[in-house]
Amino acid sequence: MRTAIERATGDFSIIQDADLEYDPSEYPILVRPLLDGRADAVFGSRYLAGSQTRVLPYWHSMINKALTTLSNMFCNLKLTDMETGYKVFRTDLLKSIPIRSDRFGFEPEIVMKSAKRMLRIYEVPISYHGRTYEEGKKIGWKDGIKAMQVILKFWVIDDLYAAPYGRAFLNNLTGTPQYLTWLTRVLRPFVGDTVLEVGAGIGNISARLMSRRLLYVAGEKEPLYLHALRNRFLRTPNVNVKKIDPESGPDFEGLDESFDTILCVNVLEYVEDPAQTLAILQKALKPGGVLIVLVPQGLGLYGSLDRAMGHKRRFERNHVVALLQGAGLKVERIRSLNKISAPSWWLYSRVLRRSYINKVALKIFDKTVWLWRRIDGVLPWRGLSLILVSRK
Repeated sequence: MRTAIERATGDFSIIQDADLEYDPSEYPILVRPLLDGRADAVFGSRYLAGSQTRVLPYWHSMINKALTTLSNMFCNLKLTDMETGYKVFRTDLLKSIPIRSDRFGFEPEIVMKSAKRMLRIYEVPISYHGRTYEEGKKIGWKDGIKAMQVILKFWVIDDLYAAPYGRAFLNNLTGTPQYLTWLTRVLRPFVGDTVLEVGAGIGNISARLMSRRLLYVAGEKEPLYLHALRNRFLRTPNVNVKKIDPESGPDFEGLDESFDTILCVNVLEYVEDPAQTLAILQKALKPGGVLIVLVPQGLGLYGSLDRAMGHKRRFERNHVVALLQGAGLKVERIRSLNKISAPSWWLYSRVLRRSYINKVALKIFDKTVWLWRRIDGVLPWRGLSLILVSRK
């Protein structure tokens, strides 16, 4: 399957068990929600009303349903048949999801990652001509135990994007809810009624700041992240999703209005010319409007983690202040954030030369953010990130 997904070129990719328990003549039923533009992935269900299935041993069906229930509990979906071997995806999305599991672990992994990526998932009833073990069926109780392990593993680990897709590492590092809540709590007092967020990613910050705003524009240049944003805010009337490259002036000329707030969070470390990007952003601000910048702090921390994430640079305080002043902005507030993570970053990036931070360690950090945010102001060293609030 990995080889096929890598080489696939069509709009949609169907994954079907090879033993013909599922009928290829039902492909039109499977792909209809995709062709109608309503779905990103469709699962054929053996248990929905209208399904035609061969009667099979009781305990085999019960184990399937138990695994589906467990998966639904952890990924917050309401599927009837997680273990189905009859699925179809938009090819571009399927290519962007890293598949780590072998054998029957594929099903719970792809379901968990589709849920975390907020894909639009549909189920349709299908026929199922199951085999008995005498006829060669392979799945056994050990595979059920493995499926439970896979569900728990990918509930803990946010391994959602294949490395070639843009800021994949950034999503793994900042996709921790307690940290994001801390960050948005710091940003919220400076955010006005009309907001433009550049580099919005998959909408982690947008979702926490868009409420009570007259207009929130989530700008992103990566096609896969644009798709995630459009799905996430499909029925949110005050949120507009726009294709915006922070290095492209023409993208901003197509906006309908100027903004009283622009968020530039984890953007400047990726662009070729930060000064040019800030000049472009400044033009999109109303007079008196606020530009909020968050950048990775500390030239001495730059190392293997930054290179793996695609960072072109880290910043020092005086450097960012000069860039903002050069763009015609007055710096009003400066805050160093997340001091507890700076020593870990130095260890992983400069000493161990790792290309990633252990995802379990990130989860532990996230669960203890309640403590770190309370002592952040008294720690004697600089934070991992630097936030600057500037006014036009």
